[in-house]
Amino acid sequence: MVLVISPALGQDKTPAWQAQVRKYAEAQDWDSALRVVDREVARTPQDMDVRAWRARVLAWSGHLAEAEKEYVAILKVSRKDPDNWMGLANVYMREGKILEARQAADSAVELDPKRADLHTSRGHLLRAAGERNEARLEFQKALSLDPASSEARAGLLSVRREPKHELRFGQDSDLFNFASANRDEWASLVSRWTSEWTTSVAGDFYQRGGASAGKFAGSVTRRQPKWGAVELGGAIGHDNAVIPKSEAFFDLDHGWKTGETNFVRTIEFVYGQHWYWYQSSRILTLNGNTIVYFPREWTFSLGAIGARSAFSGTGAEWRPSGITRLGFPLSRWGERRLFGTVFFAAGTENFAQVDQIGGFASQTYGGSLRFQITARQDVTSYASYQKRTQNRTDTSFGFSYGIHF
Repeated sequence: MVLVISPALGQDKTPAWQAQVRKYAEAQDWDSALRVVDREVARTPQDMDVRAWRARVLAWSGHLAEAEKEYVAILKVSRKDPDNWMGLANVYMREGKILEARQAADSAVELDPKRADLHTSRGHLLRAAGERNEARLEFQKALSLDPASSEARAGLLSVRREPKHELRFGQDSDLFNFASANRDEWASLVSRWTSEWTTSVAGDFYQRGGASAGKFAGSVTRRQPKWGAVELGGAIGHDNAVIPKSEAFFDLDHGWKTGETNFVRTIEFVYGQHWYWYQSSRILTLNGNTIVYFPREWTFSLGAIGARSAFSGTGAEWRPSGITRLGFPLSRWGERRLFGTVFFAAGTENFAQVDQIGGFASQTYGGSLRFQITARQDVTSYASYQKRTQNRTDTSFGFSYGIHF
């Protein structure tokens, strides 16, 4: 929307009604903006420039079907304005009509191949369609026509080859008021080989209750646009009686898009099962998590966990717990971005480390910060405080550093 709105609102010697539309558009008061252009259309129904403004306002406000109809009607009368073709191309792209969007953008560029902004807009459309190499050529053409174009330069940076791998190093600590501290260090590598296949491997090294242990974990994920993602994985390690000897798990992930103009943009549901085999116990957890995506990168999630514990010589027992989390952006400085998260969890548990085995209930409060240094580097830190029964507490904190390449 910004790409389309900026040239249209930046014209000199703007008539009074266009100034009103600009004011309402900047305030996102689309109803008032539409009333102004409808009044002008009624006054001069044959003026295609006025009709074009109506099409723009409809597109900006998310009325895509009406905007498409308006642009098509305008182009039946006058086919020589490249801005109208590019406006229609943007509407088609937002409607998911990729082929029609490309054809309309091609018509715009053919009418005026010397305009850098048209090449930039076409580059954005091609990038959104997944044609990154063609998009790169369009941004390069735009820069050759206008070397000072910051939009074309940013577009060229945006089509750099996407990193396929994420290498991450981390450290976690738990400080108890009833036992010695637990610490672990870990490293992981996540590789997205294609749009369908992703692998993950990780190594963890633990210091718990005076004992050292370690494990190796791996998983494979298969994604399909229609039915979501399935992840299968497991872990094996040198347990030293303080961590599981082996693990196995699977996760199912599916999301539903509700529309880019809606308050709720996407809803994602994740279900998983995880088996832990300790030296003297067996644990099964069932996990369900719903994530809601809002505008401006806000997210809210609500999760529930059921844990079935079976110790040697005792019967099996189920225990519930739950967690809610709110994520939000904090600040941005160019490529640098800062995100925050706060969460609360509550539940009961009857399995833990060697020095804590037993049943307890707890409430946990915490938060995290993620600082994106560049598009290929970030640092994440977190802290939480857990209050357990019997006046026991656990203060946790940690950080990780990620490299994308």
